[in-house]
Amino acid sequence: MTKVFASIIALGVATSVAAQQQPPIRALGPTVSVSKEPLGAMVYVRHLPGGVIVNDMQNRRLLLFDSTLATFKVIADTTSATANAYSGRVGGLIAYRGDSSLFVDPQSLSMLVLDPAGKVARVMSVPRSQDAITIGNSVFGTPTFDASGRLVYRGFPRPRFEGMRGAGGAGGGDRGAGGGGGGARAFTPPEIPDSTPVQRIDLTTRAVDTVGFVKTPKIKLDVQRDDNGRVTISTMVNPLPVVDEWAVLSDGSIAMVRGRDYHVDWIRPDGSRESTAKIPFDWKRLTDEDKAAFIDSVKAARQRMAASSPQATERAAGVAAGVAGGAGGGGAAGGPPGEVRIMIGGGPPGAGGGGMGMGGREPQFVPASELPDYQPPFFAGSSRPDAEGQLWIRTIPTKAAPGGGGDVYDVIDSKGALVDRVQVPKNRTIIGFGAGGIVYLAARDGSTTKLERARVR
Repeated sequence: MTKVFASIIALGVATSVAAQQQPPIRALGPTVSVSKEPLGAMVYVRHLPGGVIVNDMQNRRLLLFDSTLATFKVIADTTSATANAYSGRVGGLIAYRGDSSLFVDPQSLSMLVLDPAGKVARVMSVPRSQDAITIGNSVFGTPTFDASGRLVYRGFPRPRFEGMRGAGGAGGGDRGAGGGGGGARAFTPPEIPDSTPVQRIDLTTRAVDTVGFVKTPKIKLDVQRDDNGRVTISTMVNPLPVVDEWAVLSDGSIAMVRGRDYHVDWIRPDGSRESTAKIPFDWKRLTDEDKAAFIDSVKAARQRMAASSPQATERAAGVAAGVAGGAGGGGAAGGPPGEVRIMIGGGPPGAGGGGMGMGGREPQFVPASELPDYQPPFFAGSSRPDAEGQLWIRTIPTKAAPGGGGDVYDVIDSKGALVDRVQVPKNRTIIGFGAGGIVYLAARDGSTTKLERARVR
């Protein structure tokens, strides 16, 4: 009864929203310059009046290009040629005061303050070490300072380890669920939340508060135990999750875009909150056959990607959060019986625990029946605020792209209204904006990425 009722409600929502008027799709404006320097798959930018800082995460470089993208200098990398090493695998780039920028290095728990010329003016410590991996990390959204000078960023889902004591640890403890003496109890995997906080922090006082929560992909853990009692836990992936997005607009408003029914919840600069109307969208119902076909297509696409460029695929896999422990110490692959190894989000080849990573065991996918009944409007990491107070969201297509072109972006204004729909050229993704209608795109050709600078119109 409940499922049928929910389906009726969802159908009614889909029909009413689709009936609303959507702006016609138009093409993005002309490309004005293209970089010659090849970049990695994960690229983020910080626009400046005289150029653009590029965070080439895959190649662990921070570059400063001129406005034509013809020349560049290295601000930080992994060689001895620069005094500022790009020490960690993940570094974050944030627009700071005026034309200065912050480069966040989670490994050293430091933030470099860069002047407009790319020189390090000073170094600050990361305000909260436990959030170092997400502060400044554009994989989780676009960290930005609000109207009061507080840094707004997305937190990280923190697993709950109620059953971890039984996994074995030095010092004994309660280890028997239904087993006495020294017998190993049945291991209970941690519970991974399906939402995470959006937080803001004052860098001076270090005071932090939570402004709201956004829905994130639900991670399910698959537990396997071999004949020696060694436990391996790998992730079960939903390739079509219903998620939320968030961003801070140029007027200081914090937008939380809800993927369930595609509307925006707002936290305004004065602290007031409001929800605006559902955004028109061409909702597509997924049949059981559609869901099974989608799972098959994702598996095939991943196999093609891994076969064409396994190293690039591994480097672009993003952030991997690993938790390891074991009886008597352990934690390494091939450890003693009773070892528990957890890989959440991926792991390098030969890591021994497999998981969702591009190396090790193949990722596990949830059953097709667990996919949503309606195709979500967007994936995680699809939103970018522009310099004009609008939010751009890369939508999941429900039909063939017009003219065989690339992705279509919904443009939402500060009132929550859909004011424009813009199609970018094929194999392009918007990675940033600049004042005066400038937009930056990552243009991908196989394993190579070039930076393009274009006009919105």
